[in-house]
Amino acid sequence: MSKKLCGTNYPLSICFIVVNEFCERFSYYGMKALLTLYFVTYLKWDKDLSTAVYHAFSGLCYFTPILGAIIADSWLGKFRTIIYLSIVYVIGHVVKSVGAIPTVGNTDVHIALSMVGLILIAIGTGGIKPCVAAFGGDQFDEEHVSERQKFFSIFYMSINAGSLLSTLITPVLRGDVKCFGGDCYALAFGVPAALMIVALVVFIAGSSLYKRNPPQGNILLQVCKCIGFAIKNRWRNSKHEPKRKHWLDWAEEKYSKRLIQEVKMVLRVLVLYIPLPMFWALFDQQVWVYKPKKTTFSQCVSVHYSRFWCIPVKDHRLKLSSHCPRQTDPPKYEMLELEAARMELNIEVSFSGSKVVCQEKFEDQKAHSLIIYKVDTNLRCLLVSGPQIKSTEPKMEDVKANSVHIAWQIPQYVLLTAGEVMFSITGLEFSYSQAPSNMKSVLQAGWLLTVAFGNVIVLIVAEGAGLEQWKEFVLFAGLLLGVCIIFSVMSVFYKYVEPENMDKINLEDTKEEDEGDGKKSSMMLDKTGKSTKL
Repeated sequence: MSKKLCGTNYPLSICFIVVNEFCERFSYYGMKALLTLYFVTYLKWDKDLSTAVYHAFSGLCYFTPILGAIIADSWLGKFRTIIYLSIVYVIGHVVKSVGAIPTVGNTDVHIALSMVGLILIAIGTGGIKPCVAAFGGDQFDEEHVSERQKFFSIFYMSINAGSLLSTLITPVLRGDVKCFGGDCYALAFGVPAALMIVALVVFIAGSSLYKRNPPQGNILLQVCKCIGFAIKNRWRNSKHEPKRKHWLDWAEEKYSKRLIQEVKMVLRVLVLYIPLPMFWALFDQQVWVYKPKKTTFSQCVSVHYSRFWCIPVKDHRLKLSSHCPRQTDPPKYEMLELEAARMELNIEVSFSGSKVVCQEKFEDQKAHSLIIYKVDTNLRCLLVSGPQIKSTEPKMEDVKANSVHIAWQIPQYVLLTAGEVMFSITGLEFSYSQAPSNMKSVLQAGWLLTVAFGNVIVLIVAEGAGLEQWKEFVLFAGLLLGVCIIFSVMSVFYKYVEPENMDKINLEDTKEEDEGDGKKSSMMLDKTGKSTKL
């Protein structure tokens, strides 16, 4: 009998699971909030590469839940899967933080460490995603359905609370705290790493309270084999044998009715999930606005725009202008020779008592534009390379302040948040309640895959269509409206299975199989008996 929380029907163990999820989401979103800025300003990647890597990482985080679900339901069980993959998660955060320390190697080392860290984080966060939610649902007894439904609401609240606090705190740690002569990315990534360690410790602390369901073999492989056999058997014998009620019933010759029934349940839910990625494609547009290619330097305090055929020697000092005027090519170009075709040099820039060392890579026979700007009291620099062409077109100009008050965004965000909360909490609980007992994590992973495919849709439309931002918004909104209509029609034909009836269905199927096996055995005994009498 599991311990209850303050005389209620809520197991005490869910406290550890909720706190674990809060800390894990803090670590994930805290790191992710700085990712594109880290790519552009620290690794010196261009906007297209930064955008591609960011969304590839986001997509990978939602494809790896399938891996975690297979390991949990087929091999290690949810408890051990969460612990082992959380360790991988922690290692990824530590590697990512070390890669953000300027004194550790050169740029290539930083890139390598960052990529290794992100891959480990994607495996860790994706692997535990379906397990934690399903493991929390496992803590409740079957008769406590309403408590379990409320648990998923609390669970999702912890997700949003962790993400909210992390996206507020980690940017402050990066900008306000200085280390190694610049923005402290190492600290900003190190704090999420520490929170992930706390999450792992908290989860292990509740070990003695957890209700654990043992894994039941490679269930996903059995499902695939069952589907394959049903298709093959139907293809071969459909013309010679009577029609069956469902195409999966053609697997009855080899597989149990219980397994066939469970596969039917899973496939019915997965088919229902097909239109859902469009919701996430539209929802992610609020993040997509802040991608690097949409940012400008219109809020600069001081900008200097210099053009070189080749780059000056080290420690060259630049004199900055104190305003942001319309910029054109400078009247005089610096023509200095490089020691190699491509060199990485440090340029020290000083202005009004502030200094910054710009570490940039320059190529011979190219025109380089070094943009110096101020954020708060700190100087920043950005190198833009181009062909050896001189132009009289303006390169930068002041942008007038927007006359629309920012408060007009509040209604949009209220509606977005309300839609996401209702959509996500319902989806989590639905995925758990409609899944067979041995495939809870697998169906949770299927739910999370809708987020991954939503990211894929964003990449295809944004990079392939080349539409203006507002046109992308209208396109996604129109597509989601169409998806809502399709999903409404699909839901009419879906037969909801009450969670308390789930085991009854499986139990009846099992009894039928046992009775069938008993009849076969008695017939064999009768035949054997008759032959003995003879």
